[in-house]
Amino acid sequence: MMKLAKRVSSLTPSTTLAITAKAKELKAAGHDVIGLGAGEPDFNTPQHIIDAAVKSMNEGHTKYTPSGGLASLKSEIVKKFQQDQNLHYEPSEIIVCVGAKHALYTLFQVILDEGDEVIIPTPYWVSYPEQVKLAGGVPVYVEGLEENEFKITPEQLKSAITERTKAVIINSPSNPTGMIYTEDELKALGDICLEHDILIVSDEIYEKLVYGDNKHVSIAQLSPELKAQTIIINGVSKSHSMTGWRIGYAAGNKEIVQAMTDLASHSTSNPTSIAQYAAIAAYNGPQEPVKQMRQAFEERLNIIYEKLIQIPGFTCVKPQGAFYLFPNARQAALMASYSSVDEFVEALLEEAKVALVPGSGFGAPDNVRLSYATSLDVLEKAIERIKQFMEQKMK
Repeated sequence: MMKLAKRVSSLTPSTTLAITAKAKELKAAGHDVIGLGAGEPDFNTPQHIIDAAVKSMNEGHTKYTPSGGLASLKSEIVKKFQQDQNLHYEPSEIIVCVGAKHALYTLFQVILDEGDEVIIPTPYWVSYPEQVKLAGGVPVYVEGLEENEFKITPEQLKSAITERTKAVIINSPSNPTGMIYTEDELKALGDICLEHDILIVSDEIYEKLVYGDNKHVSIAQLSPELKAQTIIINGVSKSHSMTGWRIGYAAGNKEIVQAMTDLASHSTSNPTSIAQYAAIAAYNGPQEPVKQMRQAFEERLNIIYEKLIQIPGFTCVKPQGAFYLFPNARQAALMASYSSVDEFVEALLEEAKVALVPGSGFGAPDNVRLSYATSLDVLEKAIERIKQFMEQKMK
């Protein structure tokens, strides 16, 4: 048998996909499984966006586009940055990709050489370290402590920097924690990056899903110097419930964006033409569906959070954004006589038929991730099952 390349042999399988596969297997066997692993909104794409896609097909927009995306879509992204963050980008500073994940992957491919280090705060989104490794880079983990809302401090960042440090990832609002960095926190981290000439990769895919009095701030909007030092990653997947359309983008340094575009021309050719026209409609059409979706998530969060923290052994920092709860379940696992949270999650799926994602996949083995991107009825049913599971195990 042919030997696989070393670059893929080091990859860690997705914990999210593994638990999802197990849940599907149980469902196929006739079990009533509640899956709370979803990383996508449970709302359909707004109708005006779907209509725009159909219209584009009927008008013959089914051919190749420029590798870096349609000029008309880049124009809408330019307007979006101006309106939302008062940031001005030229079209040459923007690349449209096949989802935000592809934007990140392409970015790491063009900025990293063998052995270059990327600082990744934990808990992290599962693909960050794998993408860094695929580009020959080395993930350097800095622990965002629960008592600090899972956010890293300037001191922690400074102590992790070496002569090989090329970039740091900031994901705010965060997947999996839902935490948001404040303007002051971003400024303090940004000053260190400027001092050491470290590229800031600012993943802002959840920017529209922010709750309570919290607000999303992009580190790029804090000063011209920080804007020049930052690559923003964003897209329409979470904001407009368009996960399957695969449209994301990167904005920043013109030379980096051009290199990403050159690489994309040899990999994907271009993002799907029809999906790009849909994304244009997402940005220049009515934004009411975005607001309604955000409101629905906030209502669910407020109800489910209160119920979750009543379950024995669960503690949870209340999320400020995104659509995940990330409780510490270490005590719950011990109370239920399991030696690890991973074992606890597995038993919960087998016995209570509730699928959570173990935090080990996000670099936080004491936690679990619950997505509230599903109906309130289903969420309440899942919480009740977890509660009953704990009660039975504690007898």
